[in-house]
Amino acid sequence: MTQPAILQWEDEGQTHSAKWHSENGIAPHKKIQIVDDTLTADVAYRLACEGTAMLYKGDFQNARQLLQALVRRVDKPSKKSKRVDRVENEKTKSPLDTFNLHRLAQSQRARILGMILIQVNADHSISLRRAPDVAKACSESYGEQAAPYIISLRELLGVISAHEWRKTGVQVLTRDDEEVRMHPHYGVFSPVRSEYVDLVLKAPLPSAIKQSSLAFDIGTGTGVLAVVLALRGIQKVVATDLNDRAITCAKENIDRLDLHSQIEICKANLFPEGKAALIVCNPPWLPARPSSLLEHAVYDPESQMLKGFLSKLKNHLLDSGEGWLILSDLAEHLGLRTRAELLNWIEQAGLKVIARLDTKPTHQKAFNKADALHAARSKEVTSLWRLASK
Repeated sequence: MTQPAILQWEDEGQTHSAKWHSENGIAPHKKIQIVDDTLTADVAYRLACEGTAMLYKGDFQNARQLLQALVRRVDKPSKKSKRVDRVENEKTKSPLDTFNLHRLAQSQRARILGMILIQVNADHSISLRRAPDVAKACSESYGEQAAPYIISLRELLGVISAHEWRKTGVQVLTRDDEEVRMHPHYGVFSPVRSEYVDLVLKAPLPSAIKQSSLAFDIGTGTGVLAVVLALRGIQKVVATDLNDRAITCAKENIDRLDLHSQIEICKANLFPEGKAALIVCNPPWLPARPSSLLEHAVYDPESQMLKGFLSKLKNHLLDSGEGWLILSDLAEHLGLRTRAELLNWIEQAGLKVIARLDTKPTHQKAFNKADALHAARSKEVTSLWRLASK
């Protein structure tokens, strides 16, 4: 078994240590300074930029305010004067350059904002003044712990936010005048972009469903597309994923909606055994390397999942069956993949395109002109590709 990462620090002449946890895969910090409510935002920003992490020993709410002050300082270069410079440089930068610079800026931002650390007790409580009760949120994300651990305050706030999403859920459709909500877990992609769900709701079912009412949902995540297929009347849906958090999340959602008799969740690398009349896949849309565990739902290194799905799809389709590939063309507008490459992969897999359903995104980033990737996002189209064997 892999030994847990340990973080060490000095406090009042004594050496202390605790387990270090980072969903971003950040190694334990080497330089750590104990800080409290007397620390100013300017000093904290300087320490963070220099690579010194700050283990907070003061008031929890003051720590949150300090983090907010760091956010303002990190984002300060995005004021009007800097945006004008960026607009002037857009003419000389390729979309791929813009994307790479954006990723670099996001990485640097995350590094600085992750420098405020919080110690959490083994029972997931926090001993700081005015600390909220985070025991349930941390237990949901990290499971049982045998000893205290340390995480960044930014990650902790993400865990708290995920807990709230898990409680309230995300509405995906209405059934019999009642909302159908999916409850995403920490680390599982939330179906907040409803346009791809609408495509699966509207696409005509293949004729093979009449002979064999069986569908596969590849990379199910929360289980949202499996639920949509079941609600459309498909008698059996087998949904797969490799991520343990996703497996647990999908099972809970299926049980909550009382669809466990129709939907089976199993752990598998892409396809389960057998063939189906309909196979649906919504892979990560951008072929780039994820910088954290939480980014695996967005970034697909070298399009591995996309190409794996296409190359094996034909072997798992029944006669007259269809594969539905749900994919955004944002990667094409960013220069990460071309349409010709995608069509070539489809051709090489012995598949043909029956039809394509398109829709425009409705999320806020598509309309935010201050977003670094707005030029690409404003052109984005999400498509459901209906594929069949040649």
